[in-house]
Amino acid sequence: MRLAVILSSVREGRFGPVPATWFAEEARRREDLVVDVIDLTEHELPAALSSTPSPEAVAALATISPRLEQADAFVVVTPEYNHSFPASLKHLIDWHYTQWRAKPVGFLSYGGLAGGLRAVEQLRPIFAELHAVTVRDAISFHSAWEQFGEDGRPKDPQGPANAAKVLLDQLAWWGTALRDARAKSPYQA
Repeated sequence: MRLAVILSSVREGRFGPVPATWFAEEARRREDLVVDVIDLTEHELPAALSSTPSPEAVAALATISPRLEQADAFVVVTPEYNHSFPASLKHLIDWHYTQWRAKPVGFLSYGGLAGGLRAVEQLRPIFAELHAVTVRDAISFHSAWEQFGEDGRPKDPQGPANAAKVLLDQLAWWGTALRDARAKSPYQA
């Protein structure tokens, strides 16, 4: 199963690569997953949304859209900015529609005291509107910068490793079930 891990923050000095790298390593340990890390700093999305994208927009989307299409499941790695998620993530979501359809989405959030959970709660109805299935369990790092050591690994590895296993198990189950269902009968929105 192909799992796309989406690193959503594009801010300078961002913390997101730390938990995203750790999570991707956890996912790569599994034999049932092929992991593709999509860092939004590496993809300049077109500025204006349009029902008929310009040739420049089509060219810009050519590198990221196929990766989303090929994914069987997603994990969105998101911080919480002002009680919400980054605009870069909303922009990615809004430029795509069919790529999310009938696929599971999980979340790894990070932030201050709330650990990014308010961002996740806002993302769930957005993905539901796109006919994606969000899994129940998520990974959340409260005061995230204090949770990781200099080596980029969690200081208390057992709790996060257990949370990653639960999330990955749910994504594998839903991803396989939905992939098989789409192969048997294409999803109609």
